[in-house]
Amino acid sequence: MVNRCISSECLGTTGFSYTLSLISGKYKMTILYTLMEFGVVRFNEMKKYIGSISYKTLSATLKELEADQLVHREEYPQIPPKVEYSLTQRGKSLIPILDLMCEWGEQHRL
Repeated sequence: MVNRCISSECLGTTGFSYTLSLISGKYKMTILYTLMEFGVVRFNEMKKYIGSISYKTLSATLKELEADQLVHREEYPQIPPKVEYSLTQRGKSLIPILDLMCEWGEQHRL
């Protein structure tokens, strides 16, 4: 193992920092978990499932996740409008991490 000196390192250049920049935010992990568990989810279904999130925050967070290519938005041209969300392949690559977090929570829940 190589000894590293913190004074010559920068957290911002690590893979951890990059990953955190994509998933940090009050509801991002909750949305990713929801899509992992249920696959394709409509906006109002997600709002109802999460409960504590406002429509504005859900919309903004989904747009951020879509911009980061973690979530796919499928809009159907019909009346009333139908929009579905799902994980992209990039988003699905986070599933092992989400699974481990779920497992840890089950094992350490008080």
